[in-house]
Amino acid sequence: MSFTIVTKTIQSADGRTITIETGKLAKQADGAVVIRMGDTMLLATVVSAREAKEGIDFMPLSVDYQEKFASAGKIPGGFLRREGRLSDYEILISRLVDRALRPLFPDDYHADTQVNIMLISADAEVLPDALAALAASAALAVSDIPFNGPISEVRVARIDGQYQINPPTSVLARADLDLIVAASYDNILMVEGEMNEVAEADVLTALRVAHEAIRVHCTVQKELEAAVGKTGKRTYSHEANDPELSATMHELLYEKAYQVARLGDADKSKRSAGFKAVLQSYLDSLPEGHSINLGLVKKYYHDIHKKAARNLVLDEQKRLDGRKLDEIRPIYSEVNYLPAAHGSALFTRGETQSLTTVTLGTKLDEQIIDSAMVSGYNKFILHYNFPGFSTGEVKPNRGPGRREVGHGNLALRALKKVMPPVEDNPYTIRIVSDILESNGSSSMATVCAGALALMDAGLKIKAPVSGIAMGLISDSQTGKFAVLSDILGDEDHLGDMDFKVTGTEKGITACQMDMKVEGLSYEVLRQALEQARRGRLHILSEMNKTLAAPNPDLKPSAPRAVTLKIDRDMIGAVIGPGGKVVQDIQKESGATVIIEERDNAGFVSIFSVNKEAMDKALGRVRAIVQVPSIGDVYDGKVKTIMPFGAFVEFMPGKDGLLHISEIKWERLESMEGVLEVGEEVKVKLVDVDKKTGKFRLSRKVLLARPEGSR
Repeated sequence: MSFTIVTKTIQSADGRTITIETGKLAKQADGAVVIRMGDTMLLATVVSAREAKEGIDFMPLSVDYQEKFASAGKIPGGFLRREGRLSDYEILISRLVDRALRPLFPDDYHADTQVNIMLISADAEVLPDALAALAASAALAVSDIPFNGPISEVRVARIDGQYQINPPTSVLARADLDLIVAASYDNILMVEGEMNEVAEADVLTALRVAHEAIRVHCTVQKELEAAVGKTGKRTYSHEANDPELSATMHELLYEKAYQVARLGDADKSKRSAGFKAVLQSYLDSLPEGHSINLGLVKKYYHDIHKKAARNLVLDEQKRLDGRKLDEIRPIYSEVNYLPAAHGSALFTRGETQSLTTVTLGTKLDEQIIDSAMVSGYNKFILHYNFPGFSTGEVKPNRGPGRREVGHGNLALRALKKVMPPVEDNPYTIRIVSDILESNGSSSMATVCAGALALMDAGLKIKAPVSGIAMGLISDSQTGKFAVLSDILGDEDHLGDMDFKVTGTEKGITACQMDMKVEGLSYEVLRQALEQARRGRLHILSEMNKTLAAPNPDLKPSAPRAVTLKIDRDMIGAVIGPGGKVVQDIQKESGATVIIEERDNAGFVSIFSVNKEAMDKALGRVRAIVQVPSIGDVYDGKVKTIMPFGAFVEFMPGKDGLLHISEIKWERLESMEGVLEVGEEVKVKLVDVDKKTGKFRLSRKVLLARPEGSR
């Protein structure tokens, strides 16, 4: 069998290469490529239906990224021992790709389209998340599916002050800025990442560096497209249009919709009712038995509604709820709302509300991570829930969807940058944000409520974190644009950008941006970041009125924790044979004792709500790990009697020789009748043999010395 294989190579600035190969694998897909960097290989395929389903007026795109365990030489865990539903990590990468691709499909293309990306070979030094969108775009490039690309995605990280593109995993831990950036040759489309309280100017520099690398990727994809002869794309007709109906509706309804928009009502339900009334009045005016396509009526009115709201902003600098462009909605916050929780906060901004809790657990509560690339444990968890009632809808509760996973991950990124270091935090921490009302920026409400709940719990975070969602309304023909602070749900839907920024007073900790139009300039980005900074600081000032710093102590219901650092050699003594010692400590005290090894040392963490139980367990552990010191006096117990003396356990697990000559000042001829096994005796450690480590004890030095004795 022969293959017609086409290969293109992308040369990275650091000398590494990315190869794109097509023509060997998955040839029945509309497009398929293999991307390789180092030993990391991704297979990306794309298939699109030839016709759109009836009644579909949107782009039914699905993107699935999956890591094959065999790619890293591993067998999946679980009962079935096979890959199952996508993990949260795989969902997050799927979203990164989806958000980059979706804006560039033609607006009138409505055929079911599926992108599959599989990690088929893993290199620990080459993270696949930064290559997935490149693979998907290249698969589209070698297909006949209409797509206004190509695009690519890269990781840009600042390491030791230098910006690097797709750096090796081994150095990424030193990064103080880590962003995934997606872009076409001309425009940035999507940004997501986290930072250590960096300045806005640093983010802009990172975006410029990333975009330069992406332009190289796009050029190579155009060469690939030409090489396989796919510059011409399939023809399609997925939409019915009636220009006359569109013009008539615009003439009749635009001004009415504009007047509803400019009322500036802060109540979402009232605004919605006003816009619906305009449409209903038009429908009521239609003659009986009309042949007008109601689907087109709905579509054209949506366009009218959108244009009216956008023009209000551009022409009058006025927003749907009456606010100024940079004005933040009213904020209300409260802590300790749930008295039994370890920490809680209620945060309301306009018509968006989050009730957030913090729960403190032990190492036993850590989340197990088992994926192709990563295996281990996670002790900081954030879950975001978005029930239907938050928007007044009836929606079955089917568990978290991709949106919930993505919003929760953004909030987690924002907050983890201010968490106490691992060595100062023995707890597993779970934050849960339940969105009770939603009208835009619910993920940012989660960040604000999460920071307040952490401080309410008494956790010593570095600083409070707030979040704000920025929007954009622009007109490419006139050049007008307006950056909106703290956007509503309608402004997100009708606008051109959703740019979420979180941070402390010092700088940004996380961001996420999605663009819906082309032509975003760096000047617009600069203004959006500066406006976001001012908004973020305003929100922080409002939060500080409720709680400005962590509470001095934990809640009464929270488990107390003490961590002891011990010598690595003492770990076995605390655990005991088969875990006997640590189990006995827990049973006797009622506390939870966790022992772990890291950094070539042992760490014993003791958790208990009860102080007496804590003290009892702590005393037992300290007694075990205490290092014997020459000259110290101990309460010992006779373990064995020998002709030459007795072996006395003077510390848990430590026996010393009490020689017959060290029992009394008087000379003893034998051990008979002198001591008994189990007898308690006070002894002093007088020497430790440097070669053998054996302990020599004395009892007589603690007794009064008789006159005349030697």
